[in-house]
Amino acid sequence: MKFIHSADWQLGKPYRYFEPEVRAGLSEARFEAIDTLGRTAVEHGAQHVVVAGDIFDTEGPEDRTIVQAISRMSRHSCRWWLLPGNHDFARNGGLWDRVRQRASENIAILSTPEPVEMNPGVWLLPAPLEHRHNLEDPTARFDSMETPGATLRIGLAHGSIRDFGSQGETRNQIAPDRARRSNLDYLALGDWHGALRVDGRTWYAGTPEVDRFQRDDPGQALVVELSTGVEPSVTPIRTGRFQWLLRDWMVSDRAAFDAECELLLGAIDAPTTLLRLTLAGITSLGDRIDMLGRLENDLGHQLRYLDVRADDLVGRPSEEDIANLAVEGMLGAAAVMLNTRIEGGGEDAAVAKRALERLFVEYSREEPT
Repeated sequence: MKFIHSADWQLGKPYRYFEPEVRAGLSEARFEAIDTLGRTAVEHGAQHVVVAGDIFDTEGPEDRTIVQAISRMSRHSCRWWLLPGNHDFARNGGLWDRVRQRASENIAILSTPEPVEMNPGVWLLPAPLEHRHNLEDPTARFDSMETPGATLRIGLAHGSIRDFGSQGETRNQIAPDRARRSNLDYLALGDWHGALRVDGRTWYAGTPEVDRFQRDDPGQALVVELSTGVEPSVTPIRTGRFQWLLRDWMVSDRAAFDAECELLLGAIDAPTTLLRLTLAGITSLGDRIDMLGRLENDLGHQLRYLDVRADDLVGRPSEEDIANLAVEGMLGAAAVMLNTRIEGGGEDAAVAKRALERLFVEYSREEPT
C-alpha cells in the first residue's frame, strides 16, 4: 500500500501583513500545492492522498476557496481523504456540508469517527475534530474501532504529540505511543508545520506550502509505503514553491555586507524567497546607509519579500562622514552638536544618533553628483 500523507493546507489564509501582490502569490501557491500533490501521487504510483486536518484556514471560507480546492482535487486520478482539523472542525450545517455538496466522487470527507476501507484489507481510522480545542485525546477511539479482515490499519488525526507552544496547538493532545496502543501500521498526523518523525510508525507531514518564518525547509509531503509487519518506508518530498528564511548577519563594513548578499543570492531562488533579515554590528554611518540602501533598492526588489531589522546595526559617523556634511553653515554646526551628544552618552544619545543619520541621509540626497 502506497499513499501520500499531507496536512495543514490552510486554504484561504489571508496573509494580512503583506502587500497585495505578495498576498496573492502566497495564496495561489497553496492551491498550486494541491496539483503538486496530485502529480506526485501519479509519479509514485500512489492511489490515495490522506490529509490530516486544516485543509481550510477557517470554518467559514469563501465559496471561491471551496470551489478552487475541489476543482484542483477533481482533476487528478487519486482519491483524496480529508480530515477536519482545529481550523476547519466538523459541525452540523458547517463547512463540511458545503464541501460535500460540491465534492466529486474522488473526494472523501472524514467528518465522523468511523473506520473506512480504502482498499481491500486496508482500513483508515479517522479522528476528526468536532471543536477547535478538544480536552480528550481524539485518537483514543482508535482502540475500539473494528476493522474486519484488516491487513493494514492507518490512523489519521490532527493534534499535538507534545506541547509545541506558539508553533502548534497546545490542546488536542495525542498519546505519543498511540500507534502501538491501537495496533496501527501508520499514524498520519497534522498540526506541526514541518515534516517530523515521532517514531517509526508516527509522522507529521508538515504543510505543503510554508506560511511563516520558522524554518528553512520549504513545504513538504510524505510518500508512505506500507507492508504488513514491516516498519513503514517514509520519504519526504518537496511540494512548496516558496521558501521563508530567517537570517542574522553580523557585519562591520560594506564589504562584509556585500559578501553576505552574494552568498545568499547564490544559494536561493530569489523570486520565490521571503527573507526576514536581522543586522547587527558597528560600522561607519556611511556604510550603514549604503547597506540599507542596497537592501531597499536592490535585494528587496529581487526577493519576493524582505523584512529588515537593523536596530542593532550601529552607525558611528567617521571624521570623513562629518566632513562630508559641509564644514560651514548650519548643517555642519548641527552635525558637530549631534556628534558631541552621541559621544556624551545619556538619554539623548540614541535620539541624537538617529538625528545625525537622518541629517547625513538628507545631505547625501542633495549632494551634487
